Amino acid sequence: MNGLSNAYIRPLIICSPNMSLSKSHKSSLVIEVWNWNNGYLANHMRIMTSSFERPNPKAFRVEAKVSGHYVNSILACQEAKDKGFDEALLLDADGYVAESSGANVFFEKNSRLYTPPAGSILPGITRATVFEICERLGIYYEEKLFKPEEMRGADAGFFCGTAAEIVALESLDEISFRMNWEDSLSALVQKAYRHLVSEEDYTYLKSQLQCAN
Repeated sequence: MNGLSNAYIRPLIICSPNMSLSKSHKSSLVIEVWNWNNGYLANHMRIMTSSFERPNPKAFRVEAKVSGHYVNSILACQEAKDKGFDEALLLDADGYVAESSGANVFFEKNSRLYTPPAGSILPGITRATVFEICERLGIYYEEKLFKPEEMRGADAGFFCGTAAEIVALESLDEISFRMNWEDSLSALVQKAYRHLVSEEDYTYLKSQLQCAN
């Protein structure tokens, strides 16, 4: 109806306005679509550990996709860009890696993928899709707590999210990831995801994985 064959789709639940900070009795559903020139798809992002923490899960419902949470994201992202980086990596209150300003994060080491567990992150739809891809291709993945020191200098890393899709990381805090991206398992996951969203079969990539092993 909007004449868009390829677009970003954003559903929003809007509560009825009030100044009393009380629970709303009505809500409305709005679905917006627009052309999306995804800057994330440039790939090979240089990221930095932000001085801003992910909001405390005891203070917010961090597992919910709430517009107000993105004030924290804006602060972290702008700090990174002001310092010459492409994006920020936020830690939780205990110093463990949480997520970027607007996407979940994975890193690859010794042919295994690692990502932070639920608790201080938004457990995104694309993150769940990465799990599904890994299971179908036979790629080991693990949810675990880790510090940025463990992620720096790993084999590869990527962000994933509805807007980001799957985007390769070049470095964290000026320390490059070791592998050529195209040779990594993470690149196979990225390729599989692009097939999946285009409703194309990606199981043939399993043979590439077996050859790599």
